[in-house]
Amino acid sequence: MAKQKILSFGELLLRISPNSADKSEKQPMQLFVGGAEANVATALAGWDMPVKYCTVLPDNFMSRHMLHYLELKGIFTSSILFSGNRIGLYYLERGADLKGSMVYDRERSSFSELKRGMIDWDKVLAGVSWFNFSAISPALNDNVADVCLEAVEAASKKGITISLDLNYRSRLWNYGKQPIEVMPQLAEYCDVLMGNIWSANTLLGIPVDEKIHDKKSKQAYLDHAKATSEEIIKRFPKCKTVANTFRFDSEANNILYYTTLYTEDQLFTSNEFTCMGVVDRSGSGDCFMAGLIYGLCNKYTPQDTVNYAASAAFGKLQEFGDATEQEVLTIGKTDI
Repeated sequence: MAKQKILSFGELLLRISPNSADKSEKQPMQLFVGGAEANVATALAGWDMPVKYCTVLPDNFMSRHMLHYLELKGIFTSSILFSGNRIGLYYLERGADLKGSMVYDRERSSFSELKRGMIDWDKVLAGVSWFNFSAISPALNDNVADVCLEAVEAASKKGITISLDLNYRSRLWNYGKQPIEVMPQLAEYCDVLMGNIWSANTLLGIPVDEKIHDKKSKQAYLDHAKATSEEIIKRFPKCKTVANTFRFDSEANNILYYTTLYTEDQLFTSNEFTCMGVVDRSGSGDCFMAGLIYGLCNKYTPQDTVNYAASAAFGKLQEFGDATEQEVLTIGKTDI
């Protein structure tokens, strides 16, 4: 059976992070190639899945270095458009949560200047069987949100499977629209939705129990994941698969992680993972999405799919940088 070709669409970013707490180092900063959708593509390419990446970059030497990096990872770059004048940046403290010590510098980036009609979707989607994007792109501005709609309209007409990561970034969404005004229209085209019960509430308006933490019960979270998934599928009938992730960081620096996958009227729960501390939180959710796509494309059972995706996401927590270098995983590994 031929492997499905996956297209991942989003902004390619450069991430700058402090190298370590040692202020005496000659080079105190490190530079990484990042961006949620690029991280998904990198993971899939590393797992021997045919994947190409679509973004917009300025036509300069730095962009060519970034293209070379992607190609070395095994990602097809023929769908990358050259336009505009700058590459988007973000700054992140080492090991920090993306909700914590992070600063975006994406205004007037090449990708943020995208407009409907700039990308030839018939050409870009040729030979593609799966289209992946995230809620980060429509958070940039009205025009990029419209391009995302243009993309899912084109992919849907071609019968391409569409997946969406409901990742919410509060530092974005500052162009006059709330997520609930934009994301439901995009979700209508999606076959697979991934996020958590809180992002589903913020982005899609799915009800959330604001006092669920008080219950201190894993079963309560699992029941909520099922209820959220059922409500998503009810509101967005094209969607047949919903995944939710749960990660809890205790004051003692213990990490607890597990995920769910809802499909065919059943909720499947991953193995539970625990460890002391993490190296880098960035890219873990992207790795989960990649694992989800990998399992679904390779016809894994729902249980094996959610276990694979959770293993990949948890493993990424112990890697510095945005993208994973994990090889194809052994399903069922439960701790590090």
